[in-house]
Amino acid sequence: MPTAPATSVPVFKLYGETRHWPTPDLLHCESIPERSQLHDWNIRPHRHADLVHVLHLASGDVTLELEGMPHHLTGPLTIVVPAMAIHGFRFAEDVQGHIITLAQPLAEHLSHALGEQGQALARTDFQRLDRAGPARRIATLVAQIDEEYRQPASGRAHLLEALIQALVVELSRLVERGRPSSHRTSRPGSRANDKGHEHLTNFQALIEAQYRQQPSIESLAGQLGLTSAHLNTLCRRLADRSALQLLHERLLLEAKRQLTYTNMTIGQISDLLGFSEPAYFTRFFKRLSGFSPRDFRLRQHAAPNDVAPGQAR
Repeated sequence: MPTAPATSVPVFKLYGETRHWPTPDLLHCESIPERSQLHDWNIRPHRHADLVHVLHLASGDVTLELEGMPHHLTGPLTIVVPAMAIHGFRFAEDVQGHIITLAQPLAEHLSHALGEQGQALARTDFQRLDRAGPARRIATLVAQIDEEYRQPASGRAHLLEALIQALVVELSRLVERGRPSSHRTSRPGSRANDKGHEHLTNFQALIEAQYRQQPSIESLAGQLGLTSAHLNTLCRRLADRSALQLLHERLLLEAKRQLTYTNMTIGQISDLLGFSEPAYFTRFFKRLSGFSPRDFRLRQHAAPNDVAPGQAR
C-alpha cells in the first residue's frame, strides 16, 4: 500500500478533534473502544505535531499502519507512536485496552528526567507482552493511570507523573530486551533524518524553554538559523499552525494549568507568563479559549469532571 505524501496526511490533536488540548492536563487517557467505536473501529492514517501515543492492548487484534506499512498484531502488547509519525489503526470490535496520550512538553520532561530510558517515547515501537512479569506490571500501571485520571483527587498531578514515569521505564526495559516483535523506523528518509521535522522539534523545545518570556518569532527563528518566513512555512506544513499559534497554544495551556491547580491571582499569572498587564492577559485568554480567566477558573473548580477528556469531544 503506497504511502501518501506527508503533506496530505491530516494532522490532528486527538483523532477526529480539531479543538485545542481539551484540559489543562498534559495527559489524556481513555479506553481504546471509547474513541475507535465512534469511527467504526478504523482510525485512518494521520499524525500529530505535538502528541505521543502509548497504547496498551490487553486483548484483541489490531492492524497497525506505520509510515505506510501494515502490521497485524494481537494483544497483549504495547505500541508507542511518537510525534509526527504517520499511523493508523483498524481494531477488532472485541479489543480491550487503553490509549494514553502525552503532550510534547510532558514527553520532553520525561525524556530529561529519565535520560536514556526517556527515549522510549521518541521511537516508533511495538512490543508483545509475552512475559508474565512485565505484562502484569504494565497492565497494573495503565489501570492505575486510568483510574487516577478519571477520578481527580488530592495530589493527582504528582501521582500521575510518577505512574507515567514508571510506565516509561517499563517500556524502555521492553526495548532493551530486544524482543523479536520489536519494530523501529530507521530507514533513510524517516522523520529522524528529515531536516524539517528536526527544525520543528527544536522550535518546540525553544518554546518550552522560553515561552514565559514571550520571545518574538523572529528571535526564535534566528536561534534556529532560519528566517521567520521559513519557520512559519515549516510550522504550517508539519503542524498545520503558524509559529505564533504554537507559541500561543503553549502560553494558553500554562495559563489553564495555573488557573486550575494554583491559587495565584490573575495578575500574578499574567506576570508569570510575561504579559505587560492583566488586561492584556485577559483579552489573550478569552480570545483563544472563549472564557475570561476568572470564568474558566470558576468552571474548573465548580465541576472538574466537566472537562474530562472522555466527555470533551
